[in-house]
Amino acid sequence: ILTMPIPTTNATQELPAVNEILASVGQAPVTTLDQTNPDVAIAYDTLIRVSREVQAEGWCFNKEYNIKESPDTDGYISYPEDVLQMDLTINSANGNKDVVRRNGKLYDKVEHTDVWTDDVYVDKVLKLDWVDLPVPIQDYVVSKAATIVSSRIVGDMEQYKMLQQKEAYCRATAM
Repeated sequence: ILTMPIPTTNATQELPAVNEILASVGQAPVTTLDQTNPDVAIAYDTLIRVSREVQAEGWCFNKEYNIKESPDTDGYISYPEDVLQMDLTINSANGNKDVVRRNGKLYDKVEHTDVWTDDVYVDKVLKLDWVDLPVPIQDYVVSKAATIVSSRIVGDMEQYKMLQQKEAYCRATAM
């Protein structure tokens, strides 16, 4: 079941990755990311989810440190769409705060507010577009997604074990 609609823009950048996933499980390549094809939908959805999971780990390519965030005119600091994690930079000014995302804004759990009076400095883990991921990370994401798709579509334990080994190799290479 497809839980995330295939976007109509920029989706073609993931087409080679989806085809690699399909090939890993013995399916024919496709020329478009057609949501009516259940195998394509599962492969694409899995690729997007795994990419997000892997990026959420926070790697050297998608971490940013000590970024100044200023409150808007209402005192809110928005939590950007392309940010998977955001925490206050460790320094003396931020020592008495503990922040989380609430309602799309940065929320201070110590003061119980999402209204800020001063600038804050944060560390972020960013969600990057597919084309901006380093090749070893793309390879790892595709390999991990193929392992998951194999278990969902094929169910062949031998194939699954082989894909798990490739996944472990690709993760080691990425690291």
